[in-house]
Parts: sequence; structure tokens; C-alpha cells
Amino acid sequence: MTFVSSHAVAEEVVQETWIGVLEGIGRFEGRSSLKTWIFRILTNQAKTRGMRERRNSPFSPLGHSREEPEAPAVDPSLFHTSGYWVDHWNTLPRYWDDETPERLFLSKEGLAQIEKAMSALPPTQRQVMTLRDIEGLTAVDVCNILSIGETNQRVLLHRARSHVRRVLEKYFETGDSQI
Repeated sequence: MTFVSSHAVAEEVVQETWIGVLEGIGRFEGRSSLKTWIFRILTNQAKTRGMRERRNSPFSPLGHSREEPEAPAVDPSLFHTSGYWVDHWNTLPRYWDDETPERLFLSKEGLAQIEKAMSALPPTQRQVMTLRDIEGLTAVDVCNILSIGETNQRVLLHRARSHVRRVLEKYFETGDSQI
């Protein structure tokens, strides 16, 4: 789902991946784990399909604007700028009540906020966060699958998590599902 636009297309990509695995299993050299090899086939299939889909422009190309990619992950005014505590929090992030986050995360509305926040991420950030935080892959596996460096993977994951955190903090503060 991180590379293609719909669940139906993602299912087709999975089917194409299994066909690719069955056709290529004899060429598997064991230089990586079988799981990483299959994920790589899946990623390549999904990237190819996603690129093909992007060539078709939607009827209305105007959509909501994304955040500035160069925006800081966390508002700099929340940190001390001088003295012994420079670069430490001015005030600690707001404590969420023990019951509130669990209740919200378990609710459909809370999950919808997370999905909404993730869908607003740039594609590469969304891919890294999905593979690391949802699929549970290691950083090394994500780097191999996406053909990116370890530092780039860390930066993309940090930015993605920071964005989702900002959206959730706003939601918890206001309770507004329209954020």
C-alpha cells in the first residue's frame, strides 16, 4: 500500500509477487534471508506498478498541500537555546492520561488519525515507517528493500514519526478529528 494507490492494486501486486517468487526460486542465491528476497521482489513489483499508475493523472490534480519538507521535525521554540540546558525541552511534552491514548488508539477514530497522518507523508517516509513500524522489519532489511543508505533510512523514519506525532498531539489536545 505504500507504493500503490488502492487496496485492490496492492492485492494484484501481491499476486504478481508470488508468481515472481515461484518463477525465480531456483535463482535464489541465499545472499540475503528468504524474507528479504521476497520483500525485495514485492517492493520492485509495487514500485513498477506505482510508477505506471502515476503516469495517469487524476481528473482533478489539485489536492491538499503537504507540509514543507524542510520544516523542523519538532518546533524549535520548545527547546532551551542557551545555558546549561541548551537543546533540552523548555517544558516536557504533555503527559497523556493513562486511559486516553489506549482508548483512542483502540477506537476506529484514533486509528483513522494515524492512517490519515501516514497518508499525508511523502512516499519514501511512508514506506520506511510502514516497513519498520508496521511490518516490523530491521533497519538493514529496510535499507536493502528500498535501496537506501542507513543514514537516509534513519532520517526518513525520524521525519515520518515526528509528523505522525505532531498530528496525534494536535488531535489529543483538541479532540478534533478534522486535523
